[in-house]
Amino acid sequence: MTLAANDTRASRCLQMDDPTATQKGIHLLIGFDFHEYLSITQATPTKGPTYPNFRPDTSPIKSGEGYWIAGLDRRNDVAILAAARLYDLSYTNFAAHLQSLNAFYAEPDKHAHPQDRCVCTAPSAKKITGKVAYHGDFWIRKDFRGQGISKMSARIAHLVSFILWKPDFLCGLVPSWSVEKGIVTEYGYEHLEKGGSILRLVKEDIVDDDWLIWRTGEKLRSQFDRRCDLTLVPSNTLK
Repeated sequence: MTLAANDTRASRCLQMDDPTATQKGIHLLIGFDFHEYLSITQATPTKGPTYPNFRPDTSPIKSGEGYWIAGLDRRNDVAILAAARLYDLSYTNFAAHLQSLNAFYAEPDKHAHPQDRCVCTAPSAKKITGKVAYHGDFWIRKDFRGQGISKMSARIAHLVSFILWKPDFLCGLVPSWSVEKGIVTEYGYEHLEKGGSILRLVKEDIVDDDWLIWRTGEKLRSQFDRRCDLTLVPSNTLK
């Protein structure tokens, strides 16, 4: 990745080259405009609603502090979606960030429902501080599941987060079924704990009991510091 590609002003959308994606007939794009991302997710059949922490109307993401990934099939239809954002938790921790609802809303007093709640009991969540890259809103179209796409997408997202931010921690929240089915093992996280987010967002009609998955910045550096196998070039595929 060039320095220009590291600047969100460089292009509205960048094309990513990955051999696994190419083999599957998937064209990968990375974008930075979350208004555009929301319009894509809302127009994508079978994908659930985008969580408020990736919606610019409830939680705006500053330039350089978030990106999204879209995978398009040979017909240019959306097959993969994922998003990531950087949280500055220098003076707090991930557990407190979740429970205060600041992880989901820029202004909880303004946007949250009075009955909204989030409980985090995962012990390690209190140790996750500093620059924290949060990965979420991950979706793969049904006909592409079970083909190693989860592993590929996670590797790319981890690499992009490392290059853009070099975070102290990288984390996510996953449903119990992904743990039970073993899918979460493809995501590349070394740590997994129950009680990551027991969540209720009334207006969003969201009720979750998710596990916390996380890895350290040191692990990211050991994986990617000496190799960068991702090529980014300007793209006008999404208009």
